[in-house]
Amino acid sequence: MFESAELGHSIDKATFEAAVPALREALLEAQYELQQQGRFALLILISGIEGAGKGETVKLLNEWMDPRLIQVSTFDQQSDEELARPPAWRYWRQLPAKGRIGIFFGNWYSQMIQGRVHGRLKKAALDQAIDGALSLEQMLCDEGTLIFKFWFHLSKVQMKDRLKALQDDPLHSWRLSPLDWRQSKTYDKFVRVGERVLRRTNRDYAPWYVVEGVDEYYRSLTVGRILLEGLQAALKTKNRPLAQPHAAPLTASLDERSLLDSLDMGQSLAKAEYQQQLASEQARFSGLMRDKRMRRHALVAVFEGNDAAGKGGAIRRVAAALDPRQYRIVPVAAPTEEERAQPYLWRFWRHIPARGSFTVFDRSWYGRVLVERVEGFCSAADWMRAYDEINDFEEQLTDAGVVLVKFWLAIDQDTQLQRFKQREAIPFKRFKITEDDWRNREKWPLYRDAVGDMVDRTSSEIAPWILVEANDKRFARVKVLRTINAALEAAFGKD
Repeated sequence: MFESAELGHSIDKATFEAAVPALREALLEAQYELQQQGRFALLILISGIEGAGKGETVKLLNEWMDPRLIQVSTFDQQSDEELARPPAWRYWRQLPAKGRIGIFFGNWYSQMIQGRVHGRLKKAALDQAIDGALSLEQMLCDEGTLIFKFWFHLSKVQMKDRLKALQDDPLHSWRLSPLDWRQSKTYDKFVRVGERVLRRTNRDYAPWYVVEGVDEYYRSLTVGRILLEGLQAALKTKNRPLAQPHAAPLTASLDERSLLDSLDMGQSLAKAEYQQQLASEQARFSGLMRDKRMRRHALVAVFEGNDAAGKGGAIRRVAAALDPRQYRIVPVAAPTEEERAQPYLWRFWRHIPARGSFTVFDRSWYGRVLVERVEGFCSAADWMRAYDEINDFEEQLTDAGVVLVKFWLAIDQDTQLQRFKQREAIPFKRFKITEDDWRNREKWPLYRDAVGDMVDRTSSEIAPWILVEANDKRFARVKVLRTINAALEAAFGKD
C-alpha cells in the first residue's frame, strides 16, 4: 500500500514557486465559495509517520488560504474533562460548521494505531475502533461533511535520515519530540497496523491519500492539488444523490394494532398511595446519586411523549429529589442557526454529562424520527438512516459508563383532548397550548406509526424504551422514578 510513497518523488524549487500562485488563488477562491454556499463542511484528517512533514504542510495550507476560516485541532493526551465522557466526545465538539474547514491532528486514526502499536488495544478492540470510525465518517458525510484523509509517509531509512537532520539543525531541533524517536523504534509495527487501518477504512465517501513526505515541495503541491480538485468537484455538485428508502412501512400489521395499543392505560394510583410511593422513590434516587459508585457513571434520562402527556410534571418530580447542582435539564426545540450548521446529533453530543452528573433531555435526538419525519422536515432517507446513527450513538454512551433511560409517556386521544381543554380554560396554563398542538393532534395516526417504528428499531438491551402509561399522572411519575432507580442499581451491580 505504501510502495509508491517510497520512490523518492521530488520536484525542484523553481517548479514549486511557479506553481504556487495559481494554486493558492484557486484554493482561496474555493474556500470562499465553500463559505458562501454553506452547504457542507470540510474536514481534513492528518495521520502518518512522524517527521513526514504533517505540521509543515498544514502550516503552509494556513498561509495559502484564509486561516480565519480554518480550525486546527490537536488531540494528544485526554484531559480530565474528556476522560469523564465517551471517547468520541472530544472529536464531536471540535467538528467544523458548514462553510468552514477543520483540520484534525492526532485524530481517531492516530489514537487507534498508537494504542495497538503500544499494546493498549487488542486486535478485537482495534477492529471495534475501526468500525466506530467508519460509522462516524458515514454519518458525517450523510450530514454534509466532505472528508479528506491524508497519510504522510516515509520509508524507514527516510524517517531516520530526517530525524537525524532535524536533530543536527539548531533552528529546528526543537520540533523533535519523544514520540518521534519512539516511533523510529516501532516503525515496522506502526506501518503494519497503519496499513490494516487504511485498508479497512478506505471508502468512496472518505478515501485515503498517501503522500510521500521526503520532499517538501512535492508534498505540499500534492496535498494542495488533491484538496483543490476534491473541493471544486464538491462545490460543483449542487445536490448530493439521495438514497432510495424502502417504500414498505417499517412496521406492518394486518390488524392495524400498534405497540401503544397494547398498553393498559387504566393504571392509576390513589393520592395517598402516590404521595407515599413518590417520597420513597425520591429518597431512593437521592441516595443513589450520592453513592460513591456514581463516580464511575453518568445518568441521561430522555423524555418523549404525546403532547400533554405530562413530561414536564414527571421531570419536576425527578429533579425535586436532587440538589439543583446535581443535574441539568436540556429543553429541545427547533435547532438554531449554529446547530443547523453542524451534523444533526452535534447539538446533543455537546450536552452529554461528565461522570457523576445527570442530564435530562426534554425531547431529544428522536425528533428526527418523530416530528421531522411526520412533518416532512427531513427526507425519508435522512430519518431512515437516523435509526442506525442513534443506535451507534447510544452504544457509545453506554460503553462509556452512561446509564441511559428513555421514556415514552403515552396517553390516549380522549385524555389528550381533555387536557388541551383544561389548558385553554386555566389562565396560567394557556401558554402550554398552541396551534401546533391542535394541528399535531390531527396527525395522531402518523405519530403513532412513527413511535412504533422508533421503539422497534431503537429499543435495545443496552438502551431499552420504557413505555409509560400516562393517563394517570401520578402513576406515570412514580413509574419514571422507579425505572431510573432500577437502572442505576443495575449499573452499580455490574460494577
